[in-house]
Amino acid sequence: MGAVKTKRMPRAVREQQMLDAAVRTFGQRGYMAASMDEIAELAGVSKPLVYLYLNSKEDLFTACIRREGKALTQAVRDGVRSGLPADRQLWDGLQAFFAHTAEHPHGWSILHLQARTHGEPFAAEIAAMREELVAFVTHLIVVAARAAHRDPDLPEREVAGLAEALVGAAESLAAWANATPGVTARQAAATLMNFAWAGLGNLMEGRPWSPPGTA
Repeated sequence: MGAVKTKRMPRAVREQQMLDAAVRTFGQRGYMAASMDEIAELAGVSKPLVYLYLNSKEDLFTACIRREGKALTQAVRDGVRSGLPADRQLWDGLQAFFAHTAEHPHGWSILHLQARTHGEPFAAEIAAMREELVAFVTHLIVVAARAAHRDPDLPEREVAGLAEALVGAAESLAAWANATPGVTARQAAATLMNFAWAGLGNLMEGRPWSPPGTA
């Protein structure tokens, strides 16, 4: 109890302090192993205060998912500058994604591992965040494809699957990069660009790959 601070501070600041401690604890130990006692001690508050602010362990974990998911999607949006060529926008967005996941490994562990393995309602929170990312990438690709094809009515469904695949690949690559010493965000982004842009670049130029015809 000696670590508990008594200094008064605004509720919003104290709550973020608790969330910081919770993200670190959940990210390191996992949802099931993390204890509210440990989170309270790390935050420098009493356990009753954590319950007063955030109700329950489940609500605290949900709040962590929402905060970290919002921060990740905002980082990607902020990293992309409109008006640049499509490959540069995608490159910037991927660098922002990998930089954020590398700089916030505990938050990424919560989003990519912990929340996905403990069922509802956590999985629904992740699904909503992922839908937002996929929609953003879909829009980025479809705008560029429409411009390249000079077809303003090119339907989003033509590229929606590509965006879904790209986000999935980025998620897997981020997990690998965070677990592999020496891999930078720039290197991870370059790896995915080399993997994906050959196909996307051909699509932009109206030369999509087609499966061979049957004999």
